[in-house]
Amino acid sequence: MTATTLRPPARAARRDGGLSGAGPLLKLWLRRDRIMMSAWIYGLTAYVSSNAYSFGREYDTPEALASFTRGINDNPATRALYGPVLNGGTADGLTVWRVGATGAAFTAVMCVLLVVRHTRAEEETGRLELVGAAAVGRRAPLTAALLAAATAAATLAAVVTGVLVLFGLPAAGAAALGLSWLGSGLVFAGVAAVTAQLAETSRTANGLAFTVLGAAYLLRAAADAGPAHRLSWLSPVGWAQHVRPCAGEQWAVLLLPLAASMLLIAVAYALTGRRDLGAGLLASSLGPDTAAPSLRSPLALSWRLQRGTLLSWSAGLLVYGLVVGGIAAGAGDLAGGNAAIADDIRRLGGRRDLTDALLATAMGIMGLFAAAYAVQGVQRLRAEEGGGRLEPVLATAVGRIRWAVSGLAVTAVGTAVLLALAGTAAGAVHGARTHDLAGQLPRQLGAALAQLPSVWVIAAAAFLLFAVLPRATSAGWAVLTICLLLGQVGPLLDAPQAVLDVSPFTHTPKLPGAEFSALPLAALTAAAAALAAAGLTAFRRRDIG
Repeated sequence: MTATTLRPPARAARRDGGLSGAGPLLKLWLRRDRIMMSAWIYGLTAYVSSNAYSFGREYDTPEALASFTRGINDNPATRALYGPVLNGGTADGLTVWRVGATGAAFTAVMCVLLVVRHTRAEEETGRLELVGAAAVGRRAPLTAALLAAATAAATLAAVVTGVLVLFGLPAAGAAALGLSWLGSGLVFAGVAAVTAQLAETSRTANGLAFTVLGAAYLLRAAADAGPAHRLSWLSPVGWAQHVRPCAGEQWAVLLLPLAASMLLIAVAYALTGRRDLGAGLLASSLGPDTAAPSLRSPLALSWRLQRGTLLSWSAGLLVYGLVVGGIAAGAGDLAGGNAAIADDIRRLGGRRDLTDALLATAMGIMGLFAAAYAVQGVQRLRAEEGGGRLEPVLATAVGRIRWAVSGLAVTAVGTAVLLALAGTAAGAVHGARTHDLAGQLPRQLGAALAQLPSVWVIAAAAFLLFAVLPRATSAGWAVLTICLLLGQVGPLLDAPQAVLDVSPFTHTPKLPGAEFSALPLAALTAAAAALAAAGLTAFRRRDIG
């Protein structure tokens, strides 16, 4: 009797390159991020719309256009912040100048957050390991994350292009601006894809990517402010300007971000196969077996977790304060002798004196930046809980309220440090330029610190969301976005006062220059305390996790 040998089933010859399952993951992540993506798109679209509306209405004569352009291009601080005006002969050219570099940078931030959120953050929490147990290829999560970021950036580019066309900009110029933002987003999506392979934590991956973005923006700023203009070609943010929307479009420049993003993505794919799931190529050193005495309290732990973020925000606000101090004395040049733009600055800043109005507007923006840090601090509390690191802490002698209050305290003090640093920088530079250092330094410091109660209201509202609906903690960014639109766009669009009053920043005295009143600041502080108390009560009663 002869035995029959069964041939084993042939292994499938189809090779998908490790991309199996990328499609379902992309659908899942687009659904998860629909609110966050919408907030980014709506916020940046409103930013573009308000500038297109303002410039189109206020610069309607060649003399006004020429005066404004001359004032900008003669001011190194303004060129560093926004770049030079490439086409000052039309309001269209001023619109794309105002939003070009900053919009490209914000698009890059959005893409970095999306890519790291769906790669390194998923590995850090262990969810990606569960996903990998299904029929999902090794490269599928990274591919889906990159496609999600590209989808968000492309949607933003399309919406911004359409809005600018509606405001009367040429279709070619509007498309060039949208594509330049898309290119910036793709480059930094690639940067984030690489840093997600290098770092072991999402915080480090974000930090590395934002360091690259900050360096790119500073390189562009230094090149535009100084004589070495060609150095801006080394910056991905500078590439967005070199596309020259509404100033003789240079379409070939768009090949630079496309090539750079493809190279970075190829590097990220190569690194993916060189590490274990959950590990980073830059391995973290092992810490000591026992914590140092300085870390044996929830307050010290909160400081340790937030200090890196605080240092990063400090550097950014320091630079912003220096720039504000540098351009404040030239407020008249910024208005270009145009009564309409001067009136808009006064509507935002609330003063007759144009310099004080510009400084008051800048102080409000400083407050929004500090509020963004505060929302990020509350997000850190949620990350500790969601990552399973809170339960071991609560298993010790540390109670819920003590842990939460420690995190809030570090966040509150951090916002004060940020505003003090920015106000001091603005006061020092403005005082030096006006030869009144002794008078301007305390004046601008006080104006910056007056934003604190409003910042604390935003922080407390975000904490209340975390305490009541932990899954909705990210809605704190929506609260901040609403305040941004009401404070920086609402007055220009003559929004009803009842609508503007929704933002706590509306009730902050327009310092410097305005009459100081302690009553609204005390009321805002009381509101922040009430929101925080409600949040602590809710957090004490709900389940952890």
